[in-house]
Amino acid sequence: MVEAHIVPGDLVIAERTAKAKDGDIVVADLDGEWSIKYFRKSGDRTWLEPANKKLQPIYPTAELKIAAIVRSVIRKY
Repeated sequence: MVEAHIVPGDLVIAERTAKAKDGDIVVADLDGEWSIKYFRKSGDRTWLEPANKKLQPIYPTAELKIAAIVRSVIRKY
C-alpha cells in the first residue's frame, strides 16, 4: 500500500464492519488470505485494488469478506 502511504512497520487502526463502499481501504479475507487493499465495486462486481501501479487488481475466485475499514495509520520510527 505504498501509494496509499502505508508502509511496513506502520500501525493501522481499523473499524470492524462488514460493509465497505467503493474506494475504502479495507482489511479483507480474500479467498482465505488476509490483505489490506482498496475496495472496489462496480455494479455486482467487487474486487481489491493494490495501492501500487505495478500490481494488478485482485478478483475473488471464491469469497471476499470485509473485516474492517482502515480509519488511521500511525507511522512508527
